[in-house]
Amino acid sequence: MAEYEHICHTFKPVYDNNSKILILGSLPSVKSREQGFYYGHPQNRFWRVLAAVLRCQVPVTIDEKKEMLLEHHIALWDVIESCDIIGSSDSSIKNVVPADIGAVLSKTRIGRIFANGKKAESLYRKYIFPKTKAEITALPSTSPANAAFSPEMLAKLWGAEIRRELGEGGA
Repeated sequence: MAEYEHICHTFKPVYDNNSKILILGSLPSVKSREQGFYYGHPQNRFWRVLAAVLRCQVPVTIDEKKEMLLEHHIALWDVIESCDIIGSSDSSIKNVVPADIGAVLSKTRIGRIFANGKKAESLYRKYIFPKTKAEITALPSTSPANAAFSPEMLAKLWGAEIRRELGEGGA
């Protein structure tokens, strides 16, 4: 039987003072923690979906991923600073210490926060919204476990929200 492990988030948020949108996950997966960057599991569709939304090439390296985000005024972080978790199972998360999202909000022009999935949204609403009072909109998770949504459908739904916020119109 799998055991709980105490995980501390080990990489920094991606943002600069021009960031307009913040995308929040819950906590990096085991693969992401191994790679030292967000959405590192090869089956996670985050980078492919975001590249389709932004109409650019899918980034491969960590530097390319950061560059794509910042070029399009997108910040990226997770709701959880540390917690106890079994593997990468969001449903097993307990003993949450939330990330200081307010610090990033105060240093940027972020006007819209999106959650990558319902778990990130519910964690944000429970632990962070009471402090920041900044609303969040849940987008369908890019996790391969969310098989109900194809990459094309994810890109369409994410694109409508993100492009609207960036002033680029709909899909």
